[in-house]
Amino acid sequence: MRLDLTTLHLVLAIERTRSITAGAKSEHLALAAASKRLADLELRLGVKLFERRARGVEPTEAGRALVRHIRTLQASLHAMESEVVEFARGIKGHLRIVANGGAIAECLPADLAAFSNRHPQIRISLEDLTSAEVQAAVAEGRADVGIFTPPVLDNRLDTRAYRFARLSVLVPKGHPLADLGTVRFADMLDYDLIGLHAGAAAQELMREQAALVGKTLKARLQVRGFDAIAQLVEAGLGVAVLPQGPAERFAQVFAVEQLSLQEAWAAREYRVAVPRQQSLPAVVQRFVDALCPPQAAAAAAAALAAAQAGFQTPEPLPAPSKGRRRSSTSDS
Repeated sequence: MRLDLTTLHLVLAIERTRSITAGAKSEHLALAAASKRLADLELRLGVKLFERRARGVEPTEAGRALVRHIRTLQASLHAMESEVVEFARGIKGHLRIVANGGAIAECLPADLAAFSNRHPQIRISLEDLTSAEVQAAVAEGRADVGIFTPPVLDNRLDTRAYRFARLSVLVPKGHPLADLGTVRFADMLDYDLIGLHAGAAAQELMREQAALVGKTLKARLQVRGFDAIAQLVEAGLGVAVLPQGPAERFAQVFAVEQLSLQEAWAAREYRVAVPRQQSLPAVVQRFVDALCPPQAAAAAAAALAAAQAGFQTPEPLPAPSKGRRRSSTSDS
């Protein structure tokens, strides 16, 4: 079945105006031509799209479903036009990146800025998702590259080690734990916990760890965004576990204390995910190579093992090298 854009735009106009006459006028069509287009479309689809009433028309259930799809198609067409037009202004590619909140808060911005400075002709878009959502978006083709925290949930992905970080604890000033400097997770389980929304990697990890010792999290408050967590901790509403980078910054801004979390699982990695395929688009390959230089994988694995064994902060990965390329995208 072939559906032309003029007819689809006419359907939207009729639905908006609740009138075939007004819809035809807004699309600069003669009433007879518009009526024939609508009748032909209903015949091809085998359903009525509009109910004729004394004061106009009303979309049927089928008509409302078609309108939803046309609006989605219209948005995609606008996005396509916008992206293609950018090539006339010197843009040579569009990189769609999805990442979890921890990666965005800790390490990704500086790397994005460095890559953008080296490749100003590549347009970058970034979306904040949970680690599970990141993997789904890349596997389903809705994003080109994802940065997430393991476990790997989808076998349609190739992944590389990117960065390591630690989880820290944030408590209000004057809290019973504030003077300890270092705490075990068990020390926190008697206090109300302020956490991220369900599905966030750190939140699910804490839930699992609490279950291992036969307890449940007192997750009284769950919010989106590390800054919201810090403000709730400052207000004395609970304690929180969050990435060390933001925790250290919040300790300088809010009336909170940042403590080390003395657990092997507090050392965690960020991984870069791309679709599992024979070769990647040049723009995607260039970005992945910039984030994950060839020498990173072995050093990353060793750093994580050492950190988990000794509860120590991992050594940073080697800085991305300029101009070096890597042919394979998989190390897992």
